[in-house]
Amino acid sequence: MNAVDAVARAARLGGTLLDLALPASCAGCAVEGTVLCGRCRRVLDARLALPPGVPPGLPGAMPVPLVQVEWCSPFSGVVRVALHRLKYSGERRLAAPLADAMAARWQAAGVGGELLVPVPVHADRARKRGYDQAFLLAAGVSDRLHVPWQAALERTRHTTPQFELGRRARRTNVSGAFALRAGTVRAVEGRWLILVDDVVTTGATLIACADVLYDAGAIAVSALTVARER
Repeated sequence: MNAVDAVARAARLGGTLLDLALPASCAGCAVEGTVLCGRCRRVLDARLALPPGVPPGLPGAMPVPLVQVEWCSPFSGVVRVALHRLKYSGERRLAAPLADAMAARWQAAGVGGELLVPVPVHADRARKRGYDQAFLLAAGVSDRLHVPWQAALERTRHTTPQFELGRRARRTNVSGAFALRAGTVRAVEGRWLILVDDVVTTGATLIACADVLYDAGAIAVSALTVARER
């Protein structure tokens, strides 16, 4: 079983076990029966009809060397709660509606891209959580867009969570923190890649990942996230 199949199987199994052990409740309004109800899910479509690109007035219009950055919604309200539950409370069932929104935004605004590459957490953190949320999102987006994904990156050292740092310190924090996984050069060389992550702020993490992928021979690197923090 390859990494893609393993993650997909783990997500399905994890969701089934959670359904049996702990009934779902909406991250937005707490209604029982779903992790994100139809009404609350609409906040993920906040940017669906907007043209591609970064609206004027947001800091860091386009983090170089990324050729495109797309996201679904501001990092606030229901979206913030949903992502926190996915990352810190074991609510992996939220990966499905979040991936739905990401895929819809990319279908509406994305240009190019041959391979999805998740931005990984450190292996120790993934083991503690039982999963890597970026892998779950990438697998979900892959299913919906019919674009393959590859765990081509690894995080080589622990880093301070970016939200704890000021804008200037974030790039230093993740500098040199990523490397290409062994045996994945052929997967990225000569291809247009789409980084997948949960939140983008300054773009420092995405830039650090893109630098590694360009060094490995990628011809272009874009990015797709659930949310953007101002």
